[in-house]
Amino acid sequence: MIALELTNTKDFMNKLLKSETFDHFLLQEAVISSAASYVIDGHINNGFYSDTELDELGFSNLKILPFSALRGNCFDLIKGKKAPASFKFIFLLSPDNLENTIKKSGSSFTSNDISGVFLNIKYQNQLLSLTTGISYNIFSPDKSLEVYWDSLVKKFLYQNEITFEEL
Repeated sequence: MIALELTNTKDFMNKLLKSETFDHFLLQEAVISSAASYVIDGHINNGFYSDTELDELGFSNLKILPFSALRGNCFDLIKGKKAPASFKFIFLLSPDNLENTIKKSGSSFTSNDISGVFLNIKYQNQLLSLTTGISYNIFSPDKSLEVYWDSLVKKFLYQNEITFEEL
């Protein structure tokens, strides 16, 4: 796990809410506190989409919606002249990206061993931070996947010109 301070809030918010930079992540949860508090649960509601719609949207193998499907809602809740008091976004790798990450990490884990690979973004007290994490279904002293995930996140930030400092 790493903890980073994202140092250019305005630039980051534009990349988060006005571009496709984070669209490939799944949005497990967003909590946005402004005049009121809003909680977005990214889990797909059974019965909302037909099987055909799920296939057409590319959501048929997902339990959680991609951020691309919810980004506009998040933008609408945050936009305005005043910054929100706080917010939190919990992003998760899709099943396909989880498989690819495990394979490229060289670890012995399988997707059944991992319940989630996370990217947490939090804004509170005018500090914008990002933390990484992995939730395991098994106990293992092997940290190779964590080390690989942390390096991937830093690479992702560099490639998208998102400035940060380690906390």
